[in-house]
Parts: sequence; structure tokens; C-alpha cells
Amino acid sequence: MLAGDAQQQATAEALRRALARRSGHDGEVRALRRLTGGATKQTWRFDWVSAGGVEPLVLQQIPAPVPGAAGVPKLRAAHEAALMTAAREAGAPAPRVRLVLEADDGLGEGHVTAWVEGETLGRRIVRDAGFAVARARMARQCGEILAAIHRVPLAPLAFLHTLSPAQELAQYGELLAQCGLTRHAALAWSLRWVEEHLPGESQHALVHSDFRTGNLIVGPEGVRCVLDWEIARIGDPMQDLGVLCLRSWRFGGAGEVGGFGAREELYAAYEAASGQPVDRERVRFWEAFSNLKWAIACARRGLATRPDGRPASLELAAVGRRMEEPLWDLMTLAAPQEHTR
Repeated sequence: MLAGDAQQQATAEALRRALARRSGHDGEVRALRRLTGGATKQTWRFDWVSAGGVEPLVLQQIPAPVPGAAGVPKLRAAHEAALMTAAREAGAPAPRVRLVLEADDGLGEGHVTAWVEGETLGRRIVRDAGFAVARARMARQCGEILAAIHRVPLAPLAFLHTLSPAQELAQYGELLAQCGLTRHAALAWSLRWVEEHLPGESQHALVHSDFRTGNLIVGPEGVRCVLDWEIARIGDPMQDLGVLCLRSWRFGGAGEVGGFGAREELYAAYEAASGQPVDRERVRFWEAFSNLKWAIACARRGLATRPDGRPASLELAAVGRRMEEPLWDLMTLAAPQEHTR
């Protein structure tokens, strides 16, 4: 038996025991397969077959955070599960949590959620004819979904970190220093621009922080589910609107919102659903800052190495070369304000 087959069989058996123990009903894990994608998580698709029928589910195994690691903190698996449940209760289409893994399950940290059928590949969402109706609706839907996320009650979510723009800038500055690129002219200028344009205090709300095309499950009718909640925090709600407009995540689509829609439609839907005005200058700041963060992330990927010092992979090296694209976008966003000074 191959090592991969042995791992898959062991995972299936551990899942079976965990699901049977929580549900009180025995069953069988079938069609278990590893899904691609995700920088750190291991994601598995499978069917849980029991007396109640066949239930398609997803297992995500999430590495425990490294104490003292630089960068934006990520949620523990149990906290992410609790957050997704709270978001669903507030009306946002987060995954439905079926099970949170415990130490006795032998699968590490993670959770099991209901499978949601649909497309996540950004290029298909913004280009394929089968999603034409969805694209016409998605800017409005995203405005309504973000309004739901931002009204999630914070009191039960005491585990969430609160990050100010200055704190987040400091974290990314530290990540850049670890890369040894602090003397890179475009990166240094971008860091300084963000520092000089840090906004003042804002309303605090739950912020997804990575709400974008690629983290949405989309069907022909529009958005079905919002994925990847692990870097959610308490912060400025305008951040989510800025991230959604990032050109790097438009996948070649024409719409400024995620490659599929218009800003004014997004803003109008958000204001109608939330009762709060959209601060366009703050959205522009977060769009610019998010370009800097993605540029630093590209640099880190491009410089990643194996234990022997060799480049980690050709794929990561190729991602590193894309650093210039978000830096150009940041400078383009900064230009109107710079020209009026």
C-alpha cells in the first residue's frame, strides 16, 4: 500500500469514529479525497453515509499557530468554527459547521462543515458564460453579505483580535524586514505612503479581512457561501470593501468589484443593508494598503526556501515575480491624492 493511501485510509477511519461519536449513529466515510488549494490548510471532501442518508462534507485540518510568529494572527480551528456559526446566525452565508475536532480524534486541529456545491476559481467566475446572471447580481449580494458580517454581535467573540491600521502596518513591516527587502525602493515608498495616510478611529465591527473573489463559492444565481474566515478580526468595516476591489483579485474581469461588478452598486447595496454610509476615502486607503500586503506576501513566497537553502518551488518563485503588479496598483491609487498636495 502506498504511503498516501495509508494516510487517506487512516484519515477516513478517524473521521468515521469522530462523526459517529458526536452524532450517536454509526456510519461510513466514503469517497474521501484531498482537494487542491490553500496555503496552510489540508482540505478533504467526503461523503458521510449513515442511516440518515448521504451527507457531503468537508474536513479542514488547520495547523496550530506558532507562538511568537510574525504576521497577522490566525484563528484556532474551534474559534473559526464559532465565528462561522455566529456569521450564519447574523445572515451571512458562512459554511455550516458539522463538527469541531478534538484531541482524541487524532486528526489535529480542524473542523468539518457541510459541502456547498459551486465554483471558487476566480477566472471562471468572472469569464464563463454560465455565470453571467451571477455576475450581474454579485456586487449587490456582496454589499448585503458584508453588511450582515459587520453586524455580527461581538460580545460572544471575545477571542477575536482587534487590529488598528497602525498595528497591521507594523506587522507587515516586520514581515518585510524578515525578507531583507526594506531597501527596495517601491516597497519602502509604499510603506511610507500607508503610514502617512493612516486613517483615524472608526466604527469597530467584525471584519472578514479576506473577502474577495476566490474565497466565494458561486453558483449560476450568485454567491452561495463565503470561505476562509481564519484571519477575521475586529476592525474597520471599510477594509472588507477595499479588499473586494483589489485589482489582483479581479482575475482579468472588467468590474472594479471583484472582476464582476461596479463600485456604486456595491456601495449602494451596503448602505441600504447596513444603514451606514460608505466612506470612500477609507475604502481607497484599504484598497491601497491591501495592495502593499499582497506585494509583501508575493515577496515572501518568492523568497521561500527549502531546509537546504534551495528555492521552495518554481510555483512560489513565479508568485514572487508578481510583486510589482500590486505595487503599481497602490501607486495608481495614491496618485490622485499626491497630485493635489
